[in-house]
Amino acid sequence: MKAVIPAAGLGTRFLPATKATPKELLPVLDKPVIQYVVEEALEPEGVDEVVIVNSHEKPAIESYFTVDGGFEQTLRERGKNVEADKVHAAGDLPVSFVYQNEPKGLGHAVLCAANKVGTEPFFVLLGDYFVPDHKMCVHMAEVSAAHGSASVIAVAPVPADQVSRYGIIGGTRIGSLKGYDRVADEEPGAVWKVNQLVEKPTLEAAPSHLFIVGRYLLSPRVMELLKTQDPGAGGEIQLTDALERLLAEEEMYAVVVDPSEGCDTGTPAAWAATNARIALCTPSVRDAFIEGLGKVRI
Repeated sequence: MKAVIPAAGLGTRFLPATKATPKELLPVLDKPVIQYVVEEALEPEGVDEVVIVNSHEKPAIESYFTVDGGFEQTLRERGKNVEADKVHAAGDLPVSFVYQNEPKGLGHAVLCAANKVGTEPFFVLLGDYFVPDHKMCVHMAEVSAAHGSASVIAVAPVPADQVSRYGIIGGTRIGSLKGYDRVADEEPGAVWKVNQLVEKPTLEAAPSHLFIVGRYLLSPRVMELLKTQDPGAGGEIQLTDALERLLAEEEMYAVVVDPSEGCDTGTPAAWAATNARIALCTPSVRDAFIEGLGKVRI
């Protein structure tokens, strides 16, 4: 099974930094964002490769995930064995690349990986959000396995005044993840059977307050639908549009997650907050980080 990570965007929110450094390589502590996402993608049983949909304008991403024996040897000669091991581990991850030559939308980016995915189900993970404990995709795989390898999407509750900003699901709560039996319909752990996907509805038209988080486990049929998908919002090929068509043919489920399980890196402010969060959760840097914050005057 493959996991697909779209990474061809220009990262304009982070300019001018992303003129030279791809947004996906901006670090959270000592690892770039995309490495966290790759490691998360490899957690579910059966995932043997991550396919990054890259742009030819960002060769540094491919370089990062390539073993560099010469650089590793230089580090070892200087007594930097721990650092050399970390560099080797990143370069040795089972990552491959395809390229999106034009910015035609998320659906088109996913379609670029069709030949790699083949005829198996596949994950899609958006690259500006990662889940430190790696459990979200694992739970999605459990739900899919319980329902005949059906497609599963991760969703989370959103305040009523923000419903119109997101893709919202409709459907019926059918159960819960193991250990979450007492949760309410829109609380983390609830499992829904999806019968509707609505892009940016009004509050009155919204079938629920659950929005799509950016984690998908999809039937291979989605790739076939994307091949014939007409452009949608913004003149782009939208993954949500293909999923709406999928609903007419196959069952689809959703797992309600707590958005705080993940770390957002999609804006400079969110990225900075995620660095702070991970620093506070990392024993080797926590005290030094808190000490450094104590020297800040606002």
